[in-house]
Amino acid sequence: MQDLKLAVLIDADNISPKYVKVILDEAASFGVATCKRIYGDWSDVRLKSWKDVLLNNSIIPIQQYGYTTGKNATDSAMIIDAMDLLYSGSVDGFCIVSSDSDFTRLAARLREAGKLVIGMGESKALGPFVKACDQFKYLDLILDHGSNEENPQDSAADAEAAAMAGAGDDTAINRDSICRLVRDMIDEMDDGTGWVRTSRVGDQLIKRYPDFDVRNFGSKSLNKFLMTFPSLEVEERTLPNGNPIQFVRIRPLPRKTQTGKPAAKRRTTRKKA
Repeated sequence: MQDLKLAVLIDADNISPKYVKVILDEAASFGVATCKRIYGDWSDVRLKSWKDVLLNNSIIPIQQYGYTTGKNATDSAMIIDAMDLLYSGSVDGFCIVSSDSDFTRLAARLREAGKLVIGMGESKALGPFVKACDQFKYLDLILDHGSNEENPQDSAADAEAAAMAGAGDDTAINRDSICRLVRDMIDEMDDGTGWVRTSRVGDQLIKRYPDFDVRNFGSKSLNKFLMTFPSLEVEERTLPNGNPIQFVRIRPLPRKTQTGKPAAKRRTTRKKA
């Protein structure tokens, strides 16, 4: 399958150059950034720190003067270019990089046209913009997680606190709400065995919480994150007949067996043919 062609559009007024590597790495996980543009008034000394970063990462700066005090001309330029790219048919998706909620309607319009929309910004980004995207990545939490891997427990606590503080009341996401939702989803998707593949659970979590990312909670993978819940059992399985392909599944533990300790240890089994 071909990689998706993505347009990465960055609002320089709202994003620090320290996030560039995170932005491009996240974009690469979804496809190929065939268009990389950044918008701002480059005569403003506050944007001087972007110069070397743009040259080293082949990001094209788009000049936009601030014609009127108090009005953000950068937003308008980004929106116009995004619509031009949409109608050109040259890209499959967009990475809108900003913490500004003014891009909420743009994200919704691009999704209406069937395009993948990945939002990126700091955890201060408001709920409406976050919800308007297919997925939203908190750049500050990802950067902090990468720099704090030496102290995973502290990183997990700090990341979760920041995630909860950055989200509005209508988009609050925390461990308790995730656990309740996972149990409900397993009930909905159960095929009669009581088990559901964790990949299906992950897909549904992202659909319901566009800003869900296990790194926000200090974990490196969805499976490891789900293993931390004492009310859930996670198990690795191997396909029958010597097939080397493995998958991971999950089920809620009966309430009478739940304790304050982590869930039952992961075990690898081979299903008989």
